[in-house]
Amino acid sequence: MTSIPPPAQELRLLDAELRQLDARRALLLTRRAWLISALRSAPAPSGPPSAAPSGPFAAPAHRPEATAPGVQNVLLLLGGVLLTVAAVAFTVVSWGHLGIAGRALVLAALTLTALGAPLLLLRRGLRSTAEAVAGLGLALTVLDAYALYEVAVPDADGLGYAAVTSAVLAAVWAAYGLAVGTLHLPAEPSAVTTPGEKPVGAGEGPAGIRVRLPLRLPLPAALATAQLPLLLWVAAADGGAHAVTAALLATAAFDTAVALLVPVKPVRVVAAVGAYGLGGWGAFAAGWLSWTASGPSAAARAAALLLLAASIALVAAWRTPKPGVATGGALTGGLLTVAAVGGVLRVSLSPDWTVPAHLVCAVALLGAVRTPLAEPMKRGLGWASGAVQALAVVWALPPAGLALLGPADWTGRIWSGAPATAREAVTTDVPWPAHASTAPLVLVLVAGVLVTAVRGTDWRPQALATATALVWAAVSVVPASLELPYTAGLSVHGLTAVAALALATRARSVVTPLVLAVLTSASLAFLSLASEGATLTVLGALVLLFAAAALRPGLGPVAAPVSLVYATALACAAGASLDLPAHRIALLVLVVPVAAAVSAARTDDAATSVSSEVAGVAAGLLAIGLAVTDPPTLALVLALCGVIAAGTAVREDRRPVGYAAAALFVLAAWVRLASWDVGSPEAYTVVVSVPALVVGVVRRRRDGTVSSWTAYGPGLTATLVPSLFAAWGDTHWLRPLLLGTAALLVTLVGARHRLQAPLVVGGTVLALDALHELAPYLVQVVGALPRWAPPALAGLLLLALGATYEQRIRDARRVREVLGKMR
Repeated sequence: MTSIPPPAQELRLLDAELRQLDARRALLLTRRAWLISALRSAPAPSGPPSAAPSGPFAAPAHRPEATAPGVQNVLLLLGGVLLTVAAVAFTVVSWGHLGIAGRALVLAALTLTALGAPLLLLRRGLRSTAEAVAGLGLALTVLDAYALYEVAVPDADGLGYAAVTSAVLAAVWAAYGLAVGTLHLPAEPSAVTTPGEKPVGAGEGPAGIRVRLPLRLPLPAALATAQLPLLLWVAAADGGAHAVTAALLATAAFDTAVALLVPVKPVRVVAAVGAYGLGGWGAFAAGWLSWTASGPSAAARAAALLLLAASIALVAAWRTPKPGVATGGALTGGLLTVAAVGGVLRVSLSPDWTVPAHLVCAVALLGAVRTPLAEPMKRGLGWASGAVQALAVVWALPPAGLALLGPADWTGRIWSGAPATAREAVTTDVPWPAHASTAPLVLVLVAGVLVTAVRGTDWRPQALATATALVWAAVSVVPASLELPYTAGLSVHGLTAVAALALATRARSVVTPLVLAVLTSASLAFLSLASEGATLTVLGALVLLFAAAALRPGLGPVAAPVSLVYATALACAAGASLDLPAHRIALLVLVVPVAAAVSAARTDDAATSVSSEVAGVAAGLLAIGLAVTDPPTLALVLALCGVIAAGTAVREDRRPVGYAAAALFVLAAWVRLASWDVGSPEAYTVVVSVPALVVGVVRRRRDGTVSSWTAYGPGLTATLVPSLFAAWGDTHWLRPLLLGTAALLVTLVGARHRLQAPLVVGGTVLALDALHELAPYLVQVVGALPRWAPPALAGLLLLALGATYEQRIRDARRVREVLGKMR
């Protein structure tokens, strides 16, 4: 009797059996998938069957190097090519061996067969073969047209016949492609599509209508052939450049319409290529015709062509659903429109007004921004306007740059005579650009567009800054552009600098107007170098102007040093006006460092203080450089610079400047001694040692923890060491005697006050000085002794030292302890 297991145990048994079945099923499915892939990829067996793979997952031994569809396409392509070559050879070579009837029958039969066969092939699902045969049929129609020309109209114009033939062939091929799609029955198995998948050559119309295209070749071939009729017809009619350009643009318009309306992708691709290629060619040709037009009639015809090209681009931008393409089309259309209208105005106005005319057209394009056009089109038209405005500004930059930088050439011809006009003042070595008299107007127009067009955006501050710079450039170029008198040019530059500084005091951002003011003042200063009176007047006015501006909040860090720079230039100019030599002018320049130090001490702005002091240092260095040629004056200048530095070091935050003051004083003393032809080193070192020792004394009184080496070491060594070297090379007795006396006094002072530095330095110098004095006598004694005496004396000395070694060590320790107790 069979016992029934409990429910829990039975459930576990059933689960185990199901897991085994699932594993077996997965194994069998994997095996089946491998067998299917092996059967699809394995070539037909040419010999006895090979052994099966050793394992259930073994892969075939070799993979095919080409897929079956690839091999099929290559074979069909080669077959179509060979048949086409054969047909051409028959038509060209063997044509004359047949009669008229035979020729017609042969070509008609071949053509009809080639064009009708794809229907039967499509019914059997042989799409690729049908494509190859259809291509052969299209090639045969071309041969039919050639044969017809040779037989029926051999005397006709070749280009005209080619134009008519290309139009007829395009129409026939298009009709054939549409007819095949109409006559073709429901799709063969290979063309069946799943939901959401389109068959090859299919597309969707504007309303989402599905369109089938069983053969992909006829319609694109028809569209490609349709590119030729107009061009060939114009060439046959000996049309000029305008006619050829019109044919290009008309064909491009047709391609654009096809690309926008036809839903079949291969046709759209061919149409887009034709539209871009022929449209670009036609637009370039129209632009060239407009640029080279010599009269209103030619310019008007070129403008009409440019407007046609612009219309094509704008319609394409309006109809396309792609934002990027729409923006590019609108940009192109806007540029072509400006070129068209500007080209007509160019031949009607003087050359000076060519750029302003184009600029006005570009500004008018901005009106499209307030129309109900799509956002991509608005963006493209705005970019087109901006591009033209940018080009106009670039055109106006050379005269503006020349008006700003041209005066710098006067540095090589200072006070050589004032020119008659402002243009002559800025074109000393460079000619004035042609047709640039309207450059100020261009700059002002662009500035106005920036102020009015860029509102309520994050770019508003940048637009205002750019507009300010453009207006400044326009005002700066006005004197040279209008050829105003030289003095009027100086006045305009001066007023521009004043206006820029006034704007800087009120603007939220002072950088742009302040920089413009500095640039204008520099150009004005260079421009004034033509005349002595103008130089002195302009530099004086600039000093006062920027000094007053430095008092305004936020302008001091720039205005203060600029004022000091112009003050330095004014001092040099005043000295030159008084015919003073360079070293005398240096004394006038020293007024600037004094003013810089005083103003830096009185201001509360740290940035202004630092920039003023930097300008003062630069002026001081210039004064030193001017005084180099005269040593006495150089010594005076160095001393005065030391006084200025010492006065600056009085400030709590400028204490380190005291070191510079000391160095300047020392240099001044040295230069004065050198000018007096003083060669004794003590004359140069004492002027360093005495202040150093005084500073050391003061420091030790304030801080008792400072060691004597820090306080007195530099001052003592600065004089004693150079004097010791000089004494060793001196053959007289006065210098060693004085040096020994000074060293003895230093040693006694160190012993009296228990200071290490004076005791060690003084004692060392005293010992070396005494050794120098006793050296001749020691040499004489050594020379009088026998040769064995020096070694014997050395041996005795060593024995004596060895015998008293312990005592000497104890004495050395006692001396070290005494020195250690000194400060």
